[in-house]
Amino acid sequence: MAKILEMPKLSPTMEEGVLSVWHKKEGDSIGVDDLLAEVETDKATMEFRSFDKATILKLLVPAGAQVKLGQAVAIIGAAGDDISALVGKLGGAAPTAAVVAPAPQLPPPAAAVAPAAALASAPEAGPAPAARRGSALDRTEYEGDDDETPAGDGRVFASPFVRKQARELGVDLRGAQGSGPHGRIVSKDLEGLSRALVRVSPGALEGAPSAPRLAAPEARPLSMMRKTIARRLTESKQTVPHFYLTIDVDAEPLSSLRQKVNAELAALGEGRATKVSLNDFLVKACAIALARVPECNASFSPEAILVHNRVDISVAVAIPDGLVTPVVRNADQKSVAAIAREVRELAARAKQKKLKAEEMQDGTFSISNLGMFGIDSFSAVINPPEGAILAVGQVRDEPVVKAGQVVAGKRLAMTLSCDHRVVDGAVGASFLAELRALIERPMSILSG
Repeated sequence: MAKILEMPKLSPTMEEGVLSVWHKKEGDSIGVDDLLAEVETDKATMEFRSFDKATILKLLVPAGAQVKLGQAVAIIGAAGDDISALVGKLGGAAPTAAVVAPAPQLPPPAAAVAPAAALASAPEAGPAPAARRGSALDRTEYEGDDDETPAGDGRVFASPFVRKQARELGVDLRGAQGSGPHGRIVSKDLEGLSRALVRVSPGALEGAPSAPRLAAPEARPLSMMRKTIARRLTESKQTVPHFYLTIDVDAEPLSSLRQKVNAELAALGEGRATKVSLNDFLVKACAIALARVPECNASFSPEAILVHNRVDISVAVAIPDGLVTPVVRNADQKSVAAIAREVRELAARAKQKKLKAEEMQDGTFSISNLGMFGIDSFSAVINPPEGAILAVGQVRDEPVVKAGQVVAGKRLAMTLSCDHRVVDGAVGASFLAELRALIERPMSILSG
């Protein structure tokens, strides 16, 4: 019996997705767990697999369509099943779905203004202007300008009132044909003209030389990931009371140890496969410090503060669409080399959008490292429901004082962003003190 196939929830926070690729077409037979399509969600590109053995009778949305959770995307059943009733249930046709198109190209700077037909059909942003010629608005628009000559000879047919509005909006009326009598431009036409983004100086409307026209920006449609980043980070800054603690540590011992470890790995023939980075050491160091200061490994809930019995570190990874945070589970129980292998593998799959939803959720603490981009220090936004995030800058070569002498040294700045509902200043300071001790005596990281 034919039935409707709906868009499933492919990630915990998914509300909609872009059905980027169909892997099956109408008439194809499908089995349980067959790959039907790929869907770009707020987290990553996820596989949409079949739960049934059937035939694809009708595809209801095209590839590239933006689809809501639970929306009908296909009809499946036995070959030859009558689907007219189901199509009728959906409204007689496939439900509409917005197709995510390439970035729209706005009019070039020298483009002509919108024609009268487009202006007349443009939606109004506010209350509709008075419709009758005798209204106060119409009398104001026409007052002082009684020329009813049809437009088209290069003149601007608009009242002084409308011209003043156009100057204030920065809209060029030259060449425009309005929706009023004989092509006259009236107030309601200005919104459509302003959307054309043809900007001039106010003097140009009075016959003064035109100012250079502004180049139109490139409009890049928001991806599902970017929408989610915008929503979650806005919520974080609006609802989570952030405060920040910064330390600057001696990174010379850790840098030296990292070089020795990588040299040993190379000598053993391990090579790049297990090469460890500074960030790998920091993941392990943070995990140890969180185990020692568990109050910093916590989350806020309306009923209680949740102190976690696991240390799962979310590691921020930049990808073309934005930022994802794959999680290193039980980081306090893993070696630095094991963390290095895991982070490298997670980051590679993140950039290919191949991470599973469960690999990007339920972390207890985050690390964001911008040192590889030459950033000395910064403050990161907390990734709810986690209670804190550590922002790491680059190792800096600086003169330092040791034993009363100025010598070459290496410094590393780190800022802890804390949710003040969970982590008080003294708790955050205790965590950073443990982290400093580990970094400045890094053999304890390897043995921890």
